[in-house]
Amino acid sequence: MDETIADAAEKRSDSSKKESFAFDVLTLAGGTTFAQILTILAAPVLTRLYGPEDFGVWTLYISITSIISVIACMRYEYSIMLPESDEEAVNLLVLSFLAVILVSGLTFATIWYFKEPLVNILNSQQIGDYFWLVSPFIFVNGLFLALNNWNSRTKLFKRLSLSKVFSSISSTTTQLGLGVVGRVGAGGLIAGSLAGQSIATFALGGQIWKDDKKLIMKSLSWKKVYEGFKKYHKFSLIDTWAALMNSVSWQLPAFLLSAFFTPTVVGFYSLGFRLLQLPMSFIGGSISQVFFQRASRAFSEGTLPSLVENVFRMLVIIGMFPILILTIVGSDVFSVIFGNAWAEAGVYTQILSLWAFIWFISSPLTTIYVVVEKHHFGFHYNFFNLVTRFLSLAIGGLLGSARTALILFSISGILVYGYLCLKMMSYSGVKISRALRIVFSNFILFVPAGIILIALKMAEINQILLVAFSGVIIGVYYLYILKTDKQIKNTIREFRA
Repeated sequence: MDETIADAAEKRSDSSKKESFAFDVLTLAGGTTFAQILTILAAPVLTRLYGPEDFGVWTLYISITSIISVIACMRYEYSIMLPESDEEAVNLLVLSFLAVILVSGLTFATIWYFKEPLVNILNSQQIGDYFWLVSPFIFVNGLFLALNNWNSRTKLFKRLSLSKVFSSISSTTTQLGLGVVGRVGAGGLIAGSLAGQSIATFALGGQIWKDDKKLIMKSLSWKKVYEGFKKYHKFSLIDTWAALMNSVSWQLPAFLLSAFFTPTVVGFYSLGFRLLQLPMSFIGGSISQVFFQRASRAFSEGTLPSLVENVFRMLVIIGMFPILILTIVGSDVFSVIFGNAWAEAGVYTQILSLWAFIWFISSPLTTIYVVVEKHHFGFHYNFFNLVTRFLSLAIGGLLGSARTALILFSISGILVYGYLCLKMMSYSGVKISRALRIVFSNFILFVPAGIILIALKMAEINQILLVAFSGVIIGVYYLYILKTDKQIKNTIREFRA
């Protein structure tokens, strides 16, 4: 006898009860952690198989696809989570698939028509050879976004974790394999990204189809798909523009550095920023997911200031010390780990590190303006962020210096994200003086280590010893924090409980 929609929903509900919230978080974090570790471990090998220009072209490809992928489902993927009935959600999933087909088709036609102007603007003939792979990537990435939201609705997080593992393995092995076999240039890196995203999408889609096939087949109705299109049309009309603006602002450095300089400069930037962002976005993203739910509850209970101050303090403790270390020894780290050819990428990392720290401590707190219902702030902030990034990079480009462009970019980022952080503190009721005191006290903790490292650099100590010593100092710092900080101790105790 066929399973009814109600039976399917009840089955998923019973399954979700068997696993705790903590288990779901650990399951997701496990897949993400594996992917991050594999990416970091593979990086020293990839930098010896591919040159900076290859990384630059790959970054341009990822930047183009990232911007368009944000609107691949025309934002209808977010509507999948909203309906109470699974029947309506299934039709919204199908609506998202139709949007993906439309957007990827339009992308192919647009890029084909404007190929030459785009190549000239980006100052890279090589990227033109891979334009035909943009549309397939957007197609599989758009499908993944829709399936991911369906997966979040059904709360079967093992699916997503496994897909991330498959994606990381297939992407890395493809890039390494093509790099070893022959000189395929940026094509090897691009093929790896496309392979990884395709495997992740089809792995997740296959698991969903296996578990929810009967529910999907019984619920599908073209009339209800059209009703969903009309009901949630504001997602595509309004949210699309905010999402595009945010995505473009993140990809601007790759485009403008390529336009004013060369793909090689983009390659240096991409490796430096990528490895700077990976661990920080993972930690910050995990904290952000939990913080949004806690902040909503704390706001109604009147305990939001205390929560925000505690989270802010934890972010500062986790991020400040290693970032300041990297500010001093970044070029040495890249020379030792990735080879002397990548020393410039280390310099870029030193330039961007302070901005990355401000971004790290402020980004998880951005949901505060949603919690306190200051919705206008998000649009204004994203617009201001986009304009300042464009101006700083353009000025540096016109001056003919990539380092100057990134210095101005970093300074503008520190000011913009610093303003964001202080504004979120103000919205939540935390005194600015209290936040500054937290930052200053942790900076004082860094000073002795910083003085020692600067002295060793001035003495021109062997780079390998300097990098090793820096790693030891960071390890000692975290051990000290784990031993002495009450907040960290309480957090670990609660997690174990």
